Amino acid sequence: MSNNDIIVSLDIGTSKVRAIIGEINNGTFNIIGVGSADSEGIRKGAIVDIDQTVQSIRSAVDHAERMVEIQISEVYVGISGNHIGLQSSHGVVAVSNEDREIGEDDIDRVLKAAEVVAMPPDREIIDVVARQFVVDGLEGISDPRGMIGVRLEVEATIITGAKTAIHNLLRCVEKSGLKVKDLVLIPLGAGQLALSKDEKTMGSVLVDVGAGSTTLTVFEGGSISATSTLPIGGDFVTNDIAYGLRTLTDQAEKVKLKYGCALMDNAAPEVTFKVTRIGSNVDKEFTQEDLAAIIEPRVQEIFQLVHQEIKRLGYSDLPGGYILTGGTMSMPGVLEVAQNELATSVRIAVPDFIGVRDPGYCSGVGILHNAIRNVRVRPSGGNSSNNTKKPVNRAKQNPAAATQESSSQKPGFIERLKNMFSEFI
Repeated sequence: MSNNDIIVSLDIGTSKVRAIIGEINNGTFNIIGVGSADSEGIRKGAIVDIDQTVQSIRSAVDHAERMVEIQISEVYVGISGNHIGLQSSHGVVAVSNEDREIGEDDIDRVLKAAEVVAMPPDREIIDVVARQFVVDGLEGISDPRGMIGVRLEVEATIITGAKTAIHNLLRCVEKSGLKVKDLVLIPLGAGQLALSKDEKTMGSVLVDVGAGSTTLTVFEGGSISATSTLPIGGDFVTNDIAYGLRTLTDQAEKVKLKYGCALMDNAAPEVTFKVTRIGSNVDKEFTQEDLAAIIEPRVQEIFQLVHQEIKRLGYSDLPGGYILTGGTMSMPGVLEVAQNELATSVRIAVPDFIGVRDPGYCSGVGILHNAIRNVRVRPSGGNSSNNTKKPVNRAKQNPAAATQESSSQKPGFIERLKNMFSEFI
């Protein structure tokens, strides 16, 4: 990656599709453009309609392109969901250099060696995250480059996902006329962005409350150690408002965003609004207190379920507490409800970049953060971006051609296994 490069992340969520453009300029990183579009074809974080999802992706990318007048051709795509799994692995290789200095090639080979594990036919490896390296028996090494040794080992976490979910996601992006530079696990990227080094080391939980689902990710010992997804999120609050006020879901969403408050004690009885009720042409007036009486129990339930799920995963008391992200966290009073229900330290994480200072952008910025970090750790001449600073209309790519091109570029699972085993032959 060069000193002046453009990278783009694509966060495909249940309510919004966001394309975020970042620029690396002489070692500094800035957000220069954001495109957002209403998400269609996604339910509870899963793709249910490819054509609608493709249209949403195109709208978000076009919005971002118009903002900064560049041509987006490739993106880093975020992935999450209840199909994600974590698996521990161990890799060992002999240091290849004659002078026994560990280089980039050795790190790549040991990570590939860690990938050689038994994998069900319906699963696919998304990423391999090194927890620690071991050089000639010396443990606790985070970056062995430049060290002298004979034997290099790695303790790694393999992130896997369901092939169906991965391929449907890739197909949607490719049918939008974009090339997928890499897949990034959203909780991993968001955790690198939102959590401090101490929080990741001592143990903490990243809670991403989206529209259709809530993703919980436990970090411990400096790395990701567990993840889970609950099928409940901000849309459930909207549905409760629609039922409680007897109004349309669209109106309920607008009311939630404008007047929503998650804590009744903070709601103002003098703040009023009107909604059109279903089956009637007459608007009815409600107060913010009426709205908070509907919202607070549902938000309490979300955090109660979060607490129960973390206990089920085997983590009862983590010193780092809970770090909250996601668009739902923008609502006033949510932090106080979370503190009451979780009974530990809780804070809301917000990206510290102009234009994206909102908890809902933590995922998209986290994808960029992960991409930059990986490129800096393992620099390669082939990692330069093809996104160009020219206002060019993106040609509509033939879906069949896109799929064919993708399949020709990505080796099959058996071929990948052959390549991995070739390291030991």
